[in-house]
Amino acid sequence: MILIKTYITVSGDTYDKIAFEMLGSEYLLPILLDKNQQYRHHAILPAGIKLIIPDIDVEETDEIPGWLSDDMNDENGADEGEAAGTWNPEEEQF
Repeated sequence: MILIKTYITVSGDTYDKIAFEMLGSEYLLPILLDKNQQYRHHAILPAGIKLIIPDIDVEETDEIPGWLSDDMNDENGADEGEAAGTWNPEEEQF
């Protein structure tokens, strides 16, 4: 017996909110939309729609991608805990 995971919408639900709550990331909303094509014209979902929640294979890792590790080894000399390139409106020149 195959169980299909579903979600019944409440008024005001959005695909990104449901993807975050049910799949763990709002960036997975295209996968959610793919399984629920008949409702794709709704940006904000009405109450009572039964959506299919797809099974996804998420690989968890502790590795940091190379492009992100450059940001973590701040080359701009920012103090630890201080974001490099933080915008300061007082320094803005018009």
